[in-house]
Amino acid sequence: MLDSGWAASVFAVVSLAIAVATAAHALLQRRDTGMLIAWVGLIFLLPLAGSILYWLFGVNRIRRRAHALREGHLLSGLQPHEGARPAPPARWERLVHSGDRLSPLRLTGGNAMEPLFDGDQAFGAMLEAIDRAEHSITLATYIFDYDTQGQRFIRHLQAARERGVAVRVLVDGIGVRYSRRNTLRHLRRAGLVAAPFLPVHHIPRSLAVFNLRNHRKLLVIDGYRGFTGGMNIRRGHSPSDPGRHPIQDLHFAVRGPVCRQLQRVFAEDWEFTTGEQLKGETWFPPLDADGGALLCRGLPDGPDEDFEVLNFTLQAAIAEARERIVIATPYFLPDHALVGALKAAALRGIRVDILLPEHNNLRLVQWASQPGQAELLERGCRLWLTPPPFNHSKIMLVDGEWVLAGSANWDPRSLRLNFEFNLECYDPGLGGRLTQWADELLEDSRELTLTEVYRRPLPIRLRDGAARLLTPYL
Repeated sequence: MLDSGWAASVFAVVSLAIAVATAAHALLQRRDTGMLIAWVGLIFLLPLAGSILYWLFGVNRIRRRAHALREGHLLSGLQPHEGARPAPPARWERLVHSGDRLSPLRLTGGNAMEPLFDGDQAFGAMLEAIDRAEHSITLATYIFDYDTQGQRFIRHLQAARERGVAVRVLVDGIGVRYSRRNTLRHLRRAGLVAAPFLPVHHIPRSLAVFNLRNHRKLLVIDGYRGFTGGMNIRRGHSPSDPGRHPIQDLHFAVRGPVCRQLQRVFAEDWEFTTGEQLKGETWFPPLDADGGALLCRGLPDGPDEDFEVLNFTLQAAIAEARERIVIATPYFLPDHALVGALKAAALRGIRVDILLPEHNNLRLVQWASQPGQAELLERGCRLWLTPPPFNHSKIMLVDGEWVLAGSANWDPRSLRLNFEFNLECYDPGLGGRLTQWADELLEDSRELTLTEVYRRPLPIRLRDGAARLLTPYL
């Protein structure tokens, strides 16, 4: 009979050896010091369990496959850089140069972009565009609820398919589970071609990609008319019928050559998921300027070849600010580099306004974000707490001319793990409209003061500090 003490000793030695090997991998592969400390601490605190969690959630298995996929697109003629880059205003030349080096997509001119300030506007415009589709529809979303709004989209998509339009729908494998009823099943019953991105079916095999979610929101009609932003397809975004959980958000209607970039990002995600390549003029028709003067570029970001595109773009934009920075985001857990950039901007005399929901729908994220508020306020940044409904808008404005809008939040999940899509735009007209929207929201909001932060009770500060330790995992 095997001695239990001897067996325990062998188990301890093996667990320690695995922990040491795992920690060595983390030391060689992890770039972010905070993430490295968090993982190494977990590995040695729980030697076997921590090692298992690291190999499941802490190792990127997506990058090589995404790189091969992009090479396939290059070979098939979908080159990321097409045509000559339009000359940007001299004021923004350095930021454009930064984008040229970061993004696989080139700055394009001749675009038009219309803000849609709530779900009624956005869903109405999207459904109207679906009804006018003649050749193709591609739709990607993180959440597609089977509620009143989701059912509307299914009916309109089905009608488009029945009149001969090619339709492809991509829903994130975790996002589809937000709905009590499986929307993918109903899409397929309607005869639509729909697929889940990195579905979580087979445990534990699928745990390796559990953290890598497709958070993009893209709709492209006939390859030349697009929609993107922060809205999922769910009832809460509709102010006329929000249900129990109303959500304020921003979305955008886009026309012009930049729509080809939206379609290209969808096509990469679709081929990654299904193996089907979307080629030809059905999906990629020739595009000319669409009556606008907007300079615009897509910024795909994710744990693949586009890793940290967004983070470095944010840092570069903050560095270029001369007068004012406006940030609206529902989840605000920036890393040390971004916090330092914001503080440095405020110290230079730049007005930095950060708009956050006063009552977040994710309590743990709100608690984790609160310990970092004091250092921003101490250096002159201004924090504004927006009233209900929960503000899910994601936007950044610099000097009223540079606009960043899309699906990404200011948190580790969006900046390091999720597949995101944003648009950077150079236009004083669009920037002015969005600055006005932000100022009106700011007037209805409550300014958070340093005195209020300092007066938080000790139990609250301890709770928030403990939640902050979880930041790398949020």
